[in-house]
Amino acid sequence: MNAKNPSTMPASTERRMPFHKYKPFKPVSLPDRTWPDKVISEAPIWCSVDLRDGNQALIEPMTPNEKMKMWDLLLEIGMKEIEVGFPAASQTDFDFVRQIIEENRIPDDVTIQVLCQAREDLITRTCEAVSGAKRVIFHLYNSTSTLQRKVVFNMDRQQVIKLATDATALVKRYTQPLRDAGTEVVLEYSPESYTATELDFAVEICDAVMKVWGPTVEKKMILNLPSTVEMATPNIYADQLEWFIRHLPERDKAIISLHTHNDRGTGIAATELGLMAGADRVEGTLFGNGERTGNCDLITMAMNMFSQGIDPRLYLSDMPRIVAIAEECTKIPVHVRQPYAGELVFTAFSGSHQDAIRKGMAVVNKEGGAWEVPYLPIDPADVGGSYRETVRVNSQSGKGGIAFVLENFFGVSLPRPLLLEFSPIIQKLSEQRSGELKPDEIWNAFVKEFIEVEGPYKLVDYDIRSVGDNVQACDARITVGDNKIEVSGEGSGPIDAFVAGLVETLNEPLNVVEYQEYALNEGKEAQAICILAITDDAHNKYYGVGISQSTVTAAFKSIIAAINRKWR
Repeated sequence: MNAKNPSTMPASTERRMPFHKYKPFKPVSLPDRTWPDKVISEAPIWCSVDLRDGNQALIEPMTPNEKMKMWDLLLEIGMKEIEVGFPAASQTDFDFVRQIIEENRIPDDVTIQVLCQAREDLITRTCEAVSGAKRVIFHLYNSTSTLQRKVVFNMDRQQVIKLATDATALVKRYTQPLRDAGTEVVLEYSPESYTATELDFAVEICDAVMKVWGPTVEKKMILNLPSTVEMATPNIYADQLEWFIRHLPERDKAIISLHTHNDRGTGIAATELGLMAGADRVEGTLFGNGERTGNCDLITMAMNMFSQGIDPRLYLSDMPRIVAIAEECTKIPVHVRQPYAGELVFTAFSGSHQDAIRKGMAVVNKEGGAWEVPYLPIDPADVGGSYRETVRVNSQSGKGGIAFVLENFFGVSLPRPLLLEFSPIIQKLSEQRSGELKPDEIWNAFVKEFIEVEGPYKLVDYDIRSVGDNVQACDARITVGDNKIEVSGEGSGPIDAFVAGLVETLNEPLNVVEYQEYALNEGKEAQAICILAITDDAHNKYYGVGISQSTVTAAFKSIIAAINRKWR
Protein backbone atom coordinates (compact mmCIF):
# COMPACT_ATOMS: atom_id res chain seq x y z
CA MET A 1 0.00 0.00 0.00
CA ASN A 2 1.27 3.45 -0.86
CA ALA A 3 1.50 5.34 2.43
CA LYS A 4 1.20 8.65 0.60
CA ASN A 5 -1.99 7.72 -1.22
CA PRO A 6 -4.57 10.38 -0.20
CA SER A 7 -7.30 7.78 -0.04
CA THR A 8 -5.50 5.97 2.75
CA MET A 9 -4.66 9.03 4.87
CA PRO A 10 -6.93 10.24 7.71
CA ALA A 11 -8.87 13.42 7.14
CA SER A 12 -7.45 16.55 8.76
CA THR A 13 -9.33 17.62 11.87
CA GLU A 14 -8.95 21.23 12.97
CA ARG A 15 -9.06 21.60 16.75
CA ARG A 16 -9.01 24.87 18.66
CA MET A 17 -8.47 25.97 22.22
CA PRO A 18 -11.39 27.74 23.99
CA PHE A 19 -9.77 31.14 23.56
CA HIS A 20 -13.11 32.95 23.50
CA LYS A 21 -13.30 32.51 27.31
CA TYR A 22 -10.57 35.10 27.81
CA LYS A 23 -10.46 38.86 27.36
CA PRO A 24 -7.39 40.73 26.17
CA PHE A 25 -5.87 43.06 28.73
CA LYS A 26 -6.66 46.68 28.03
CA PRO A 27 -3.47 48.69 27.47
CA VAL A 28 -2.69 51.99 29.16
CA SER A 29 -3.15 55.15 27.14
CA LEU A 30 0.26 56.76 27.51
CA PRO A 31 1.35 58.05 24.10
CA ASP A 32 4.10 60.22 25.62
CA ARG A 33 5.67 57.38 27.63
CA THR A 34 9.34 57.98 28.39
CA TRP A 35 10.52 54.65 29.85
CA PRO A 36 11.58 53.09 26.49
CA ASP A 37 14.43 55.61 26.27
CA LYS A 38 15.64 55.00 29.83
CA VAL A 39 18.63 52.80 30.63
CA ILE A 40 19.20 50.93 33.90
CA SER A 41 22.44 52.33 35.27
CA GLU A 42 22.45 51.23 38.91
CA ALA A 43 21.10 48.42 41.03
CA PRO A 44 17.79 48.93 42.84
CA ILE A 45 17.16 48.36 46.51
CA TRP A 46 16.86 44.58 46.75
CA CYS A 47 14.43 42.84 49.09
CA SER A 48 14.40 39.08 49.39
CA VAL A 49 11.05 37.46 50.14
CA ASP A 50 12.44 33.91 50.15
CA LEU A 51 11.57 33.38 53.81
CA ARG A 52 7.95 34.43 53.34
CA ASP A 53 6.56 34.52 49.81
CA GLY A 54 8.97 31.85 48.67
CA ASN A 55 8.48 29.70 51.74
CA GLN A 56 4.68 29.70 51.54
CA ALA A 57 4.91 28.32 47.99
CA LEU A 58 6.91 25.22 48.99
CA ILE A 59 5.37 21.76 49.14
CA GLU A 60 7.39 21.28 52.32
CA PRO A 61 7.92 24.66 54.04
CA MET A 62 11.37 25.23 55.45
CA THR A 63 12.18 23.89 58.86
CA PRO A 64 13.56 26.38 61.42
CA ASN A 65 17.09 25.16 60.65
CA GLU A 66 16.53 25.57 56.92
CA LYS A 67 15.12 29.06 57.42
CA MET A 68 18.23 29.99 59.38
CA LYS A 69 20.47 28.54 56.68
CA MET A 70 18.62 30.57 54.05
CA TRP A 71 18.83 33.68 56.27
CA ASP A 72 22.59 33.26 56.58
CA LEU A 73 22.92 32.81 52.81
CA LEU A 74 20.93 35.98 52.13
CA LEU A 75 23.20 37.90 54.49
CA GLU A 76 26.28 36.38 52.90
CA ILE A 77 25.36 37.50 49.38
CA GLY A 78 24.68 41.03 50.62
CA MET A 79 20.89 41.31 50.88
CA LYS A 80 20.06 44.41 52.93
CA GLU A 81 16.27 44.03 53.18
CA ILE A 82 14.77 40.62 53.96
CA GLU A 83 11.14 39.75 54.50
CA VAL A 84 11.43 37.28 57.36
CA GLY A 85 7.86 36.06 57.61
CA PHE A 86 4.22 36.63 58.51
CA PRO A 87 4.66 36.35 62.27
CA ALA A 88 1.01 37.01 63.13
CA ALA A 89 -0.17 34.11 60.97
CA SER A 90 2.48 31.51 61.81
CA GLN A 91 4.01 30.51 65.11
CA THR A 92 7.06 29.23 63.23
CA ASP A 93 7.52 32.64 61.64
CA PHE A 94 6.95 34.38 64.97
CA ASP A 95 9.55 32.23 66.69
CA PHE A 96 12.06 32.77 63.86
CA VAL A 97 11.69 36.56 64.05
CA ARG A 98 12.17 36.48 67.81
CA GLN A 99 15.22 34.24 67.45
CA ILE A 100 17.12 36.47 65.03
CA ILE A 101 16.33 39.55 67.18
CA GLU A 102 17.12 38.00 70.57
CA GLU A 103 20.27 36.26 69.32
CA ASN A 104 21.47 39.49 67.68
CA ARG A 105 21.65 37.86 64.24
CA ILE A 106 20.58 40.98 62.32
CA PRO A 107 23.56 43.08 61.13
CA ASP A 108 23.29 46.82 61.66
CA ASP A 109 22.96 47.52 57.94
CA VAL A 110 20.18 44.93 57.39
CA THR A 111 16.46 45.64 57.75
CA ILE A 112 13.92 42.92 58.41
CA GLN A 113 10.50 43.10 56.82
CA VAL A 114 7.32 41.52 58.19
CA LEU A 115 4.08 40.96 56.32
CA CYS A 116 0.69 41.72 57.82
CA GLN A 117 -2.91 41.95 56.64
CA ALA A 118 -5.10 44.95 57.46
CA ARG A 119 -6.53 43.49 60.71
CA GLU A 120 -6.04 44.86 64.22
CA ASP A 121 -5.32 41.54 65.93
CA LEU A 122 -2.67 40.69 63.33
CA ILE A 123 -1.10 44.14 63.60
CA THR A 124 -0.68 43.93 67.39
CA ARG A 125 0.78 40.44 67.15
CA THR A 126 3.24 41.59 64.47
CA CYS A 127 4.40 44.46 66.67
CA GLU A 128 5.03 41.98 69.45
CA ALA A 129 7.15 39.85 67.11
CA VAL A 130 9.47 42.68 66.02
CA SER A 131 9.97 44.26 69.45
CA GLY A 132 13.64 45.02 69.99
CA ALA A 133 14.66 45.16 66.33
CA LYS A 134 16.71 48.17 65.20
CA ARG A 135 14.90 48.74 61.91
CA VAL A 136 11.70 47.17 60.62
CA ILE A 137 9.67 47.43 57.43
CA PHE A 138 6.03 46.84 58.36
CA HIS A 139 4.48 45.47 55.16
CA LEU A 140 0.74 46.11 55.13
CA TYR A 141 -1.43 44.96 52.26
CA ASN A 142 -4.99 44.56 51.07
CA SER A 143 -6.38 43.64 47.67
CA THR A 144 -7.61 46.51 45.52
CA SER A 145 -8.44 44.91 42.16
CA THR A 146 -11.82 45.33 40.52
CA LEU A 147 -12.38 41.58 40.49
CA GLN A 148 -11.53 41.01 44.16
CA ARG A 149 -13.61 43.97 45.29
CA LYS A 150 -16.54 42.40 43.48
CA VAL A 151 -16.24 38.65 44.09
CA VAL A 152 -14.17 38.37 47.29
CA PHE A 153 -14.83 41.39 49.51
CA ASN A 154 -18.07 42.82 48.13
CA MET A 155 -16.77 46.34 48.78
CA ASP A 156 -16.81 49.53 46.79
CA ARG A 157 -13.81 51.82 46.36
CA GLN A 158 -14.45 53.97 49.41
CA GLN A 159 -14.87 50.93 51.64
CA VAL A 160 -11.53 49.52 50.43
CA ILE A 161 -9.83 52.86 51.01
CA LYS A 162 -11.26 52.99 54.53
CA LEU A 163 -9.98 49.47 55.20
CA ALA A 164 -6.49 50.49 54.15
CA THR A 165 -6.39 53.82 55.96
CA ASP A 166 -7.87 52.42 59.17
CA ALA A 167 -5.25 49.70 59.16
CA THR A 168 -2.52 52.27 58.53
CA ALA A 169 -3.71 54.27 61.51
CA LEU A 170 -3.59 51.13 63.64
CA VAL A 171 -0.07 50.34 62.49
CA LYS A 172 0.95 53.90 63.30
CA ARG A 173 -0.58 53.67 66.77
CA TYR A 174 0.71 50.19 67.69
CA THR A 175 4.22 50.80 66.40
CA GLN A 176 4.60 54.04 68.38
CA PRO A 177 5.96 52.19 71.45
CA LEU A 178 8.49 50.50 69.19
CA ARG A 179 9.64 53.85 67.82
CA ASP A 180 9.78 55.26 71.33
CA ALA A 181 12.06 52.36 72.27
CA GLY A 182 14.43 53.16 69.40
CA THR A 183 13.14 51.00 66.55
CA GLU A 184 12.98 52.70 63.16
CA VAL A 185 9.71 51.65 61.55
CA VAL A 186 9.14 52.04 57.80
CA LEU A 187 5.67 51.42 56.41
CA GLU A 188 5.34 49.46 53.20
CA TYR A 189 1.89 49.44 51.65
CA SER A 190 0.90 47.08 48.83
CA PRO A 191 -2.31 47.51 46.87
CA GLU A 192 -2.39 43.79 46.14
CA SER A 193 -3.23 42.88 42.52
CA TYR A 194 -2.10 46.33 41.47
CA THR A 195 -1.97 45.34 37.79
CA ALA A 196 -5.70 44.52 37.89
CA THR A 197 -6.58 47.74 39.73
CA GLU A 198 -7.81 50.87 37.98
CA LEU A 199 -4.84 53.22 37.86
CA ASP A 200 -6.69 56.22 39.23
CA PHE A 201 -7.92 54.13 42.15
CA ALA A 202 -4.41 52.79 42.81
CA VAL A 203 -3.15 56.36 43.07
CA GLU A 204 -6.11 57.38 45.21
CA ILE A 205 -5.70 54.63 47.79
CA CYS A 206 -1.91 54.95 47.99
CA ASP A 207 -2.21 58.70 48.44
CA ALA A 208 -4.77 58.16 51.20
CA VAL A 209 -2.45 55.74 53.01
CA MET A 210 0.45 58.20 52.70
CA LYS A 211 -1.62 60.98 54.22
CA VAL A 212 -2.41 58.84 57.27
CA TRP A 213 1.16 57.59 57.75
CA GLY A 214 2.81 60.96 57.11
CA PRO A 215 6.10 60.13 55.38
CA THR A 216 8.66 62.85 54.68
CA VAL A 217 11.34 63.30 52.05
CA GLU A 218 13.89 62.20 54.66
CA LYS A 219 11.80 59.32 56.01
CA LYS A 220 10.00 57.87 53.04
CA MET A 221 7.48 55.05 53.04
CA ILE A 222 7.42 52.22 50.51
CA LEU A 223 4.65 51.82 47.95
CA ASN A 224 4.91 48.30 46.59
CA LEU A 225 3.04 47.85 43.30
CA PRO A 226 2.77 44.11 42.74
CA SER A 227 2.04 42.24 39.60
CA THR A 228 0.37 39.70 41.85
CA VAL A 229 -0.78 37.82 38.79
CA GLU A 230 1.06 38.65 35.57
CA MET A 231 -1.75 39.65 33.23
CA ALA A 232 -0.16 41.42 30.25
CA THR A 233 3.07 42.06 28.42
CA PRO A 234 5.92 43.75 30.33
CA ASN A 235 5.54 47.02 28.45
CA ILE A 236 2.02 47.44 29.84
CA TYR A 237 3.33 46.99 33.39
CA ALA A 238 5.90 49.71 32.65
CA ASP A 239 3.14 51.97 31.33
CA GLN A 240 1.09 51.36 34.48
CA LEU A 241 4.07 52.29 36.63
CA GLU A 242 5.00 55.42 34.70
CA TRP A 243 1.35 56.56 34.80
CA PHE A 244 1.19 55.92 38.55
CA ILE A 245 4.45 57.74 39.29
CA ARG A 246 3.40 60.75 37.22
CA HIS A 247 0.07 61.08 39.03
CA LEU A 248 1.11 60.23 42.60
CA PRO A 249 1.07 63.33 44.84
CA GLU A 250 4.27 63.76 46.86
CA ARG A 251 6.21 61.19 44.84
CA ASP A 252 9.38 62.37 46.59
CA LYS A 253 8.11 60.92 49.87
CA ALA A 254 7.72 57.38 48.52
CA ILE A 255 10.02 54.56 47.48
CA ILE A 256 8.35 52.80 44.53
CA SER A 257 8.79 49.04 44.87
CA LEU A 258 8.10 46.21 42.42
CA HIS A 259 6.93 42.69 43.18
CA THR A 260 6.36 40.72 39.98
CA HIS A 261 5.20 37.19 39.39
CA ASN A 262 5.94 35.05 36.39
CA ASP A 263 2.57 33.77 35.16
CA ARG A 264 3.33 34.78 31.57
CA GLY A 265 7.02 33.91 31.83
CA THR A 266 8.13 37.55 31.70
CA GLY A 267 8.48 38.49 35.36
CA ILE A 268 12.12 39.52 34.99
CA ALA A 269 11.44 41.57 31.86
CA ALA A 270 8.52 43.29 33.60
CA THR A 271 10.77 44.16 36.54
CA GLU A 272 13.50 45.53 34.31
CA LEU A 273 11.03 47.69 32.37
CA GLY A 274 9.51 48.73 35.69
CA LEU A 275 12.88 50.06 36.83
CA MET A 276 13.15 51.94 33.54
CA ALA A 277 9.71 53.41 34.30
CA GLY A 278 11.01 54.91 37.54
CA ALA A 279 10.82 52.27 40.30
CA ASP A 280 13.44 52.22 43.07
CA ARG A 281 13.15 48.82 44.69
CA VAL A 282 12.63 45.16 43.75
CA GLU A 283 11.20 42.29 45.77
CA GLY A 284 11.84 38.73 44.67
CA THR A 285 13.44 35.41 45.50
CA LEU A 286 16.57 33.48 44.71
CA PHE A 287 16.01 31.62 41.42
CA GLY A 288 12.40 32.85 41.27
CA ASN A 289 10.75 30.46 43.73
CA GLY A 290 7.20 31.53 44.57
CA GLU A 291 3.49 30.96 44.11
CA ARG A 292 2.34 29.39 40.84
CA THR A 293 5.08 30.10 38.29
CA GLY A 294 7.17 31.98 40.82
CA ASN A 295 8.40 35.44 41.76
CA CYS A 296 10.95 37.68 40.12
CA ASP A 297 14.31 35.88 40.07
CA LEU A 298 16.71 38.18 41.93
CA ILE A 299 19.77 36.19 40.86
CA THR A 300 19.00 36.62 37.17
CA MET A 301 18.04 40.27 37.67
CA ALA A 302 21.32 41.03 39.44
CA MET A 303 23.42 39.08 36.96
CA ASN A 304 21.74 40.80 34.02
CA MET A 305 22.98 44.09 35.46
CA PHE A 306 26.42 42.65 36.15
CA SER A 307 26.69 41.53 32.50
CA GLN A 308 26.12 45.17 31.48
CA GLY A 309 28.93 46.51 33.65
CA ILE A 310 26.66 47.58 36.54
CA ASP A 311 27.54 46.78 40.15
CA PRO A 312 24.65 44.50 41.26
CA ARG A 313 25.40 45.16 44.94
CA LEU A 314 24.99 41.45 45.57
CA TYR A 315 27.93 39.06 45.88
CA LEU A 316 27.25 36.04 43.67
CA SER A 317 30.77 34.78 42.96
CA ASP A 318 30.19 31.34 44.49
CA MET A 319 27.13 30.39 42.46
CA PRO A 320 27.50 26.61 42.98
CA ARG A 321 27.26 27.12 46.74
CA ILE A 322 24.26 29.44 46.41
CA VAL A 323 22.55 26.83 44.24
CA ALA A 324 23.34 24.03 46.69
CA ILE A 325 21.93 25.88 49.72
CA ALA A 326 18.84 27.05 47.84
CA GLU A 327 18.13 23.51 46.66
CA GLU A 328 18.65 22.13 50.16
CA CYS A 329 16.30 24.64 51.78
CA THR A 330 13.54 24.70 49.15
CA LYS A 331 13.88 21.10 47.94
CA ILE A 332 13.46 22.45 44.43
CA PRO A 333 16.24 21.68 41.96
CA VAL A 334 17.73 24.57 40.02
CA HIS A 335 17.23 23.78 36.34
CA VAL A 336 20.32 22.98 34.28
CA ARG A 337 19.33 25.84 31.95
CA GLN A 338 18.71 28.38 34.75
CA PRO A 339 20.41 31.63 33.65
CA TYR A 340 23.89 32.13 35.11
CA ALA A 341 23.45 29.28 37.62
CA GLY A 342 22.43 26.10 35.79
CA GLU A 343 24.91 23.32 35.16
CA LEU A 344 24.79 23.76 31.38
CA VAL A 345 24.35 27.53 30.92
CA PHE A 346 27.98 28.10 29.94
CA THR A 347 28.29 24.85 28.03
CA ALA A 348 28.37 24.49 24.26
CA PHE A 349 27.84 21.18 22.48
CA SER A 350 27.50 22.66 19.00
CA GLY A 351 30.67 22.43 16.96
CA SER A 352 30.47 25.97 15.56
CA HIS A 353 29.80 27.41 19.03
CA GLN A 354 32.72 25.49 20.46
CA ASP A 355 35.07 26.75 17.79
CA ALA A 356 33.96 30.35 18.36
CA ILE A 357 34.35 30.05 22.14
CA ARG A 358 37.81 28.54 21.75
CA LYS A 359 38.98 31.34 19.49
CA GLY A 360 37.36 34.03 21.62
CA MET A 361 38.97 32.69 24.79
CA ALA A 362 42.36 32.73 23.10
CA VAL A 363 41.98 36.42 22.24
CA VAL A 364 40.72 37.40 25.71
CA ASN A 365 43.51 35.48 27.46
CA LYS A 366 46.09 37.11 25.20
CA GLU A 367 44.82 40.69 25.11
CA GLY A 368 42.93 41.07 28.39
CA GLY A 369 40.55 44.01 28.64
CA ALA A 370 36.76 43.77 28.40
CA TRP A 371 35.12 40.36 28.27
CA GLU A 372 34.13 39.56 24.69
CA VAL A 373 33.75 35.87 23.97
CA PRO A 374 31.13 34.52 21.55
CA TYR A 375 28.22 32.70 23.22
CA LEU A 376 29.44 33.53 26.74
CA PRO A 377 27.71 36.70 28.05
CA ILE A 378 29.90 36.68 31.17
CA ASP A 379 33.11 35.05 32.30
CA PRO A 380 32.09 31.77 34.00
CA ALA A 381 34.90 32.27 36.51
CA ASP A 382 33.06 35.33 37.89
CA VAL A 383 30.34 33.07 39.32
CA GLY A 384 32.56 30.22 40.42
CA GLY A 385 32.54 28.37 37.11
CA SER A 386 35.42 27.00 35.08
CA TYR A 387 36.58 27.78 31.57
CA ARG A 388 36.98 24.07 31.08
CA GLU A 389 33.27 23.42 31.56
CA THR A 390 32.21 25.76 28.76
CA VAL A 391 32.71 23.09 26.12
CA ARG A 392 31.46 19.53 26.32
CA VAL A 393 31.47 16.98 23.57
CA ASN A 394 28.69 14.85 22.12
CA SER A 395 27.65 13.75 18.64
CA GLN A 396 26.73 17.36 17.75
CA SER A 397 30.20 18.65 18.51
CA GLY A 398 33.03 19.34 16.13
CA LYS A 399 36.76 19.63 16.01
CA GLY A 400 36.69 22.92 17.92
CA GLY A 401 35.17 21.22 20.95
CA ILE A 402 37.66 18.39 20.84
CA ALA A 403 40.53 20.84 20.56
CA PHE A 404 39.15 22.88 23.48
CA VAL A 405 38.93 19.82 25.74
CA LEU A 406 42.45 18.65 24.88
CA GLU A 407 43.89 22.12 25.39
CA ASN A 408 42.09 23.03 28.61
CA PHE A 409 42.05 19.69 30.39
CA PHE A 410 45.33 18.18 29.19
CA GLY A 411 47.39 21.06 27.79
CA VAL A 412 47.65 19.46 24.36
CA SER A 413 47.35 21.64 21.26
CA LEU A 414 46.98 19.70 18.04
CA PRO A 415 47.95 20.82 14.54
CA ARG A 416 44.88 21.25 12.35
CA PRO A 417 45.52 18.21 10.07
CA LEU A 418 45.82 15.96 13.12
CA LEU A 419 42.68 17.46 14.61
CA LEU A 420 40.81 16.80 11.35
CA GLU A 421 41.98 13.18 11.50
CA PHE A 422 41.00 12.72 15.14
CA SER A 423 37.60 14.42 14.96
CA PRO A 424 35.75 11.64 13.04
CA ILE A 425 37.03 9.11 15.58
CA ILE A 426 35.40 11.05 18.43
CA GLN A 427 32.27 11.60 16.33
CA LYS A 428 31.89 7.87 15.79
CA LEU A 429 32.58 7.10 19.45
CA SER A 430 30.00 9.62 20.68
CA GLU A 431 27.40 8.21 18.28
CA GLN A 432 28.09 4.73 19.63
CA ARG A 433 27.68 5.98 23.20
CA SER A 434 24.56 8.00 22.27
CA GLY A 435 25.57 10.75 24.63
CA GLU A 436 28.26 13.01 26.00
CA LEU A 437 31.90 12.01 26.10
CA LYS A 438 33.78 13.02 29.24
CA PRO A 439 37.24 14.59 28.89
CA ASP A 440 38.96 11.41 30.11
CA GLU A 441 37.16 9.40 27.44
CA ILE A 442 38.35 11.81 24.75
CA TRP A 443 41.90 11.64 26.12
CA ASN A 444 41.87 7.85 26.28
CA ALA A 445 40.72 7.71 22.66
CA PHE A 446 43.55 10.09 21.70
CA VAL A 447 46.11 8.00 23.56
CA LYS A 448 44.90 4.80 21.91
CA GLU A 449 44.89 6.31 18.44
CA PHE A 450 48.13 8.34 18.45
CA ILE A 451 50.30 7.51 21.48
CA GLU A 452 49.99 3.90 22.61
CA VAL A 453 49.35 2.62 19.12
CA GLU A 454 48.95 -1.13 18.68
CA GLY A 455 51.47 -2.39 16.14
CA PRO A 456 54.61 -4.46 15.62
CA TYR A 457 57.12 -1.80 16.67
CA LYS A 458 58.15 -0.83 20.19
CA LEU A 459 61.04 1.25 21.55
CA VAL A 460 63.13 -0.56 24.19
CA ASP A 461 66.00 1.86 24.89
CA TYR A 462 68.68 3.93 23.18
CA ASP A 463 72.07 5.62 23.54
CA ILE A 464 73.10 8.94 22.01
CA ARG A 465 76.71 9.98 21.48
CA SER A 466 78.63 12.64 19.63
CA VAL A 467 80.84 11.43 16.75
CA GLY A 468 82.07 14.74 15.32
CA ASP A 469 81.17 18.33 14.65
CA ASN A 470 77.39 18.64 14.54
CA VAL A 471 77.04 14.88 14.09
CA GLN A 472 75.43 12.53 16.58
CA ALA A 473 75.03 8.76 16.57
CA CYS A 474 72.07 6.81 17.91
CA ASP A 475 72.20 3.17 18.96
CA ALA A 476 68.68 2.00 19.78
CA ARG A 477 66.94 -1.26 20.52
CA ILE A 478 63.44 -1.84 19.20
CA THR A 479 61.22 -4.89 19.01
CA VAL A 480 59.45 -5.94 15.83
CA GLY A 481 56.91 -8.50 16.84
CA ASP A 482 58.79 -11.00 18.98
CA ASN A 483 62.21 -10.00 17.63
CA LYS A 484 64.59 -7.47 19.18
CA ILE A 485 66.51 -5.45 16.61
CA GLU A 486 69.52 -3.14 16.90
CA VAL A 487 69.12 0.17 15.13
CA SER A 488 72.12 2.42 14.52
CA GLY A 489 72.41 5.63 12.55
CA GLU A 490 74.02 9.05 12.37
CA GLY A 491 72.62 12.49 11.72
CA SER A 492 72.58 16.14 12.64
CA GLY A 493 70.75 15.37 15.84
CA PRO A 494 69.15 12.49 17.81
CA ILE A 495 65.96 12.40 15.71
CA ASP A 496 67.86 12.53 12.40
CA ALA A 497 70.16 9.77 13.62
CA PHE A 498 67.31 7.56 14.85
CA VAL A 499 65.39 7.97 11.59
CA ALA A 500 68.52 7.17 9.55
CA GLY A 501 69.00 3.99 11.55
CA LEU A 502 65.37 2.94 11.07
CA VAL A 503 65.56 3.53 7.30
CA GLU A 504 68.70 1.43 6.99
CA THR A 505 67.50 -1.35 9.28
CA LEU A 506 63.93 -1.60 8.03
CA ASN A 507 64.88 -0.94 4.41
CA GLU A 508 61.97 1.41 3.73
CA PRO A 509 61.63 5.16 3.20
CA LEU A 510 60.84 7.29 6.24
CA ASN A 511 60.66 11.08 6.18
CA VAL A 512 59.71 13.38 9.08
CA VAL A 513 57.67 16.19 7.51
CA GLU A 514 56.10 17.85 10.56
CA TYR A 515 57.45 18.26 14.05
CA GLN A 516 56.44 20.17 17.16
CA GLU A 517 57.42 19.77 20.78
CA TYR A 518 56.39 21.63 23.94
CA ALA A 519 56.13 21.13 27.67
CA LEU A 520 53.15 19.70 29.53
CA ASN A 521 52.71 20.88 33.16
CA GLU A 522 55.50 22.54 35.14
CA GLY A 523 58.08 21.70 37.78
CA LYS A 524 58.62 18.10 38.82
CA GLU A 525 55.52 17.03 36.90
CA ALA A 526 56.77 18.54 33.65
CA GLN A 527 56.76 16.30 30.59
CA ALA A 528 57.51 16.87 26.96
CA ILE A 529 55.03 16.06 24.22
CA CYS A 530 56.22 15.51 20.67
CA ILE A 531 53.80 15.53 17.74
CA LEU A 532 55.19 14.64 14.32
CA ALA A 533 54.22 13.20 10.97
CA ILE A 534 56.06 10.85 8.64
CA THR A 535 55.48 10.14 4.96
CA ASP A 536 56.11 7.16 2.73
CA ASP A 537 56.96 6.93 -0.99
CA ALA A 538 53.32 7.55 -1.90
CA HIS A 539 53.36 10.77 0.19
CA ASN A 540 50.84 9.36 2.64
CA LYS A 541 51.10 11.14 5.99
CA TYR A 542 50.98 9.39 9.38
CA TYR A 543 50.92 11.24 12.71
CA GLY A 544 52.38 9.92 15.94
CA VAL A 545 52.59 11.39 19.43
CA GLY A 546 55.01 10.68 22.24
CA ILE A 547 55.07 11.88 25.86
CA SER A 548 57.99 11.58 28.27
CA GLN A 549 60.01 13.59 30.77
CA SER A 550 62.82 13.31 28.22
CA THR A 551 62.37 15.31 25.02
CA VAL A 552 64.41 12.74 23.05
CA THR A 553 62.36 9.83 24.34
CA ALA A 554 59.15 11.67 23.51
CA ALA A 555 60.38 12.22 19.95
CA PHE A 556 61.43 8.59 19.48
CA LYS A 557 58.08 7.35 20.84
CA SER A 558 56.19 9.61 18.43
CA ILE A 559 58.18 8.14 15.49
CA ILE A 560 57.40 4.58 16.59
CA ALA A 561 53.71 5.49 17.04
CA ALA A 562 53.61 6.97 13.52
CA ILE A 563 55.22 3.83 12.01
CA ASN A 564 52.73 1.60 13.82
CA ARG A 565 49.86 3.73 12.50
CA LYS A 566 51.30 3.35 9.00
CA TRP A 567 51.40 -0.44 9.23
CA ARG A 568 48.04 -0.64 10.95
